[in-house]
Amino acid sequence: MKKYKNIYLVGLMGSGKTTLGKILSKKIDKQFYDSDQVIEEKLGVDVPIIFEYEGEAGFREREKDILKELVGIQNIVLATGGGIILSKSNRDLLAQNGIVVYLKSNQKDLILRMKNDKTRPLLQNGNIEEIIKTLCKEREPLYEEIADFEITTKNKKIHEVVNEIMSVIN
Repeated sequence: MKKYKNIYLVGLMGSGKTTLGKILSKKIDKQFYDSDQVIEEKLGVDVPIIFEYEGEAGFREREKDILKELVGIQNIVLATGGGIILSKSNRDLLAQNGIVVYLKSNQKDLILRMKNDKTRPLLQNGNIEEIIKTLCKEREPLYEEIADFEITTKNKKIHEVVNEIMSVIN
C-alpha cells in the first residue's frame, strides 16, 4: 500500500504534467505543486539560469533536495520535472510515496509543442527532433519502471486525460 494518496505526474517535457496537474488537483481537492516552480521560488531564479550557472548536474541535485521535501507533504498532486526520474533515489521516492502516473506523449506531438519553446535548457543546443527522440529513448523505460498507471495523451483533450487519471487512481 502506498504511504500517502499523493499523485505524482511523470513524463517528458511538454507532456502536459503542469497543465493537467493544476486541473486534476482542483477536481480531486488536493494541493498542486510543480517541482520546477518550487525550485524557482526557493532560489529566486528560473530553471534556465540554474542550468547556465550550475549545469544539469547542479540542477539535478537541487531537484533531488526539493523532491525529498515534496514527498513528505500529504494529499498533493505533483508535476515533476521531465528528468527527475534519471536518479534512482528520486524514482524510489516517487514509487514509495504516492501513485505515479506516466503521461506518455507521442514524439511528434512533443516536437510540435516544444519547437518554439525557449525556456527549456535541454532544447537550446541542437536539433529539437533529435533531442526529443534521444530523451524518449533514454527516459521512457524509467517512466515505465515506476509508473502505477500509464496514460497515453495522443489525440485526447485535457479534460479526457484528467478524467482518465481520476478513473484509474480511485
